[in-house]
Amino acid sequence: MSKTTKNPKLMKNQNDSRFHAIFENSFNAILLGTPDDGLILEANAAASKMFGYSIKELRSLKRSSIFDISNPEMIFALKSMKKEGKAKGEIIGIRKNGERFPCEFISTNLKLDNSDIITSTILVDITDRNIYNTKIQESNNRYDIIEKATNDTIWELDYNTLNIIWNKGISRAYGYNYNDETINHISWWYSKIHPDDLQRVKLKAEKCLANKEKRWEDEYRFLCADNTYKYVLDKGYLIINENGMTQKMIGAMQDVTSQKNEELRLKLLESAITNTSDSVVITEQDAKTGNQLIIFVNNAFTEMTGYQMAEVIGKSIRMFIGPKTDKKEFQKINKAILNKKECETEIINYKKNGEEFWVNMSISPVINKIGNTTHFITIEKDVTERKHREIEKELMISELSQNVKDLKQFSYVTSHNLRAPIANLLGLTSLIDHYKIPDKTLKQLLDGIKKSAHMFDDTIKDLTKVLIIKDQTNIVKEKISFTEITNKVISQLSISLNKNDIKVDFNYKQAPEVNFTSAYLESVFQNLFTNSIKYKSPNRKLKINISTITTNDFIILKYKDNGIGIDTERYKEKLFKLYQRFHDNPDGKGLGLYLIKSQIMALGGTIDIESKVDISTTFTIKFKK
Repeated sequence: MSKTTKNPKLMKNQNDSRFHAIFENSFNAILLGTPDDGLILEANAAASKMFGYSIKELRSLKRSSIFDISNPEMIFALKSMKKEGKAKGEIIGIRKNGERFPCEFISTNLKLDNSDIITSTILVDITDRNIYNTKIQESNNRYDIIEKATNDTIWELDYNTLNIIWNKGISRAYGYNYNDETINHISWWYSKIHPDDLQRVKLKAEKCLANKEKRWEDEYRFLCADNTYKYVLDKGYLIINENGMTQKMIGAMQDVTSQKNEELRLKLLESAITNTSDSVVITEQDAKTGNQLIIFVNNAFTEMTGYQMAEVIGKSIRMFIGPKTDKKEFQKINKAILNKKECETEIINYKKNGEEFWVNMSISPVINKIGNTTHFITIEKDVTERKHREIEKELMISELSQNVKDLKQFSYVTSHNLRAPIANLLGLTSLIDHYKIPDKTLKQLLDGIKKSAHMFDDTIKDLTKVLIIKDQTNIVKEKISFTEITNKVISQLSISLNKNDIKVDFNYKQAPEVNFTSAYLESVFQNLFTNSIKYKSPNRKLKINISTITTNDFIILKYKDNGIGIDTERYKEKLFKLYQRFHDNPDGKGLGLYLIKSQIMALGGTIDIESKVDISTTFTIKFKK
């Protein structure tokens, strides 16, 4: 086909009034050309305006001169054009001044009456649309970023349809599928609001709409997919068009359950603090002076000190100290606050009326999530009565200690002063044996005096032993062999043991040694053996069995004999008391068991007794390891 437009058929089509009207008056650029070489045969005014060429100039160009067809989509479209006779896509247009712009095209091969084929191409400049789409994409990108950056559920309500569009937050926070169409209506939202909150929320939302208030906000309980309720804070922004008509509302629903629970917990704590019987003082640091100033006191504080809350708010805790307040203890409090540490002390404070009182103060720092100390809480208890009792107790203990010292001194002085006259008396009575006294009555009187003097001497010796045991505070312990002590005591009592044909068996394999004092342990064994001999049964030979065992904390010694025993039920309160006798044996003085227990307890041990009358007696002695 030649360049001329004098093709009769083409001219006929051009002269067609309907075609001419569409061709010339179209807002879209229209080009007519040859399909093979791409020569432009005709162009309308819109094409001239789009490309910046006159219509005459366009008729002398090829499509390739004003189209950039290097992109793959255009190449694919041209191939499709050859096969199917039509194509569409996007290309880059090139204006006369070289400016490039995006445009959308639709090309169709038309067959003329003379069987010639021309290509009709309609083009639309999509620069503005692309800019708009870019802005929309940027907006969507920002929306996506906001959605990812927040845990809020974003929603959009269309007031014409009352449909709601939810973002993924409705799934993440409340468990609903945001793609589920059944949740995309305001009626579904209303159905999930707690019945106790529903009426209030509806009224407030309807009022906002009726008054066209820009902002709406409410707090309510929202039912989750798992049938539990969450507290939500819902905020919406009303969008009104140029005509004053309400279009939509866009908002964000925030899960505030944890904050609400914390708020409730704080209210409970506030109630507990307000009503507790202990005084509570809360302070915070003053930004200017650095001092801790009071920001809260409870009712118990007012009752304890006489100060009302308004009188102490903004004041320092120094206002409660006075002449008798221990300055060192107050410095201890200041040091703890400075170092942001806990502190407990007892100190004298002063009430509003000037009365002094003892207070136990427990001070603790309040630390926030990032580790900063924001406040100090002080729990105070009035311990005046206890302090007075303690002071009285200390005075009493001091007096008793002095009395004990005086009694010990008296005992030693008495014992020492009595020793001389007793020694003289014993010396005088010993002369009786050197003289023959014919008067029987006188002889009996002198023998009685001699016997009483010896008994008095024994009593003084026994009391001296007890005093020595009670007064020894720094007794040195050493490793002692049970076998050596036992053999030593058996040797000392050999005459009595042999005379009475007494059998002694001992086994110390489990615990052969003990940390104790040799003199005390020897005395314990002597008293045990002596008591066994004194109170042996007249009906059988005396047998003594001694053994030791060990545990984690103790070495335990068991001493058993088959003597006449003791009625432990009858005498259980007197068993280890001083001068208590449980038999009529004239040799018994009631001192042995007392000495045994005193010596064992002096070194931190214990002793117990089990006895059956006329069968056996067992002593269990525990030595601390």
